[in-house]
Amino acid sequence: MAILAIVSNNERNAQQYVQAVAGQVQTRLVTPQDMFAPPEALLSDAGGLLLTGGPDVDPVKYNESRDSEAGLELAEALDTLEFGLLRYALEHDMPVLAICRGMQLLNVAFGGKLIQDIPGHKAELKEGHWESVHHSIYISPGSKLAAILGMGGFFRVNSRHHQGLREAQKSPRLLASAYSMDDAIIEGLESPEHSWVVGVQCHPERKDEVPKAFANLFLAFTERVEGYKRATIS
Repeated sequence: MAILAIVSNNERNAQQYVQAVAGQVQTRLVTPQDMFAPPEALLSDAGGLLLTGGPDVDPVKYNESRDSEAGLELAEALDTLEFGLLRYALEHDMPVLAICRGMQLLNVAFGGKLIQDIPGHKAELKEGHWESVHHSIYISPGSKLAAILGMGGFFRVNSRHHQGLREAQKSPRLLASAYSMDDAIIEGLESPEHSWVVGVQCHPERKDEVPKAFANLFLAFTERVEGYKRATIS
């Protein structure tokens, strides 16, 4: 069984992502404690990379000043770790699934920028618990994401982020595969330069908060992870 490297700010945050691929691949959790290990040591025997949700990407990574009113939650060690791992994965055409913060980091890694704070997309605090908000998105029928899900069109998904991007911030090297219907925030990205690099802004690991078709995203990804590992061994 192939190894999937899951990068997370901490073990607790990683739990739902690990559960989403349980039984399909072996998982290796990578956290900021591993930031001093070279990427090849963490990924050389892996078949794929999963970038999870988490803190904000530091604006200095896309050459902008930090907005003091944006409510940024930064994690410098996580930034350093993930940019290094993603660079290695892309150089080796390794399958990559990037979720929420992961999709934002993907855009920055390809030379794009981010909007440091956007309204209406982040989780809401209710009775002491953070609950996802929901909105409608449109997935382009001709995109890789639509092919993975088995259909394009309109979907109602969860949302737990306060940063994002529109066309003006998108890297020209990436293709947008999905948009929020309310404000044109990009909800999906993919790389035409690589075999399987897909990003989504929603959280498909929260299975009860997204359409059932989104389970196909993890199935397709883990199949690619297995296939990549077989190809590198043969």
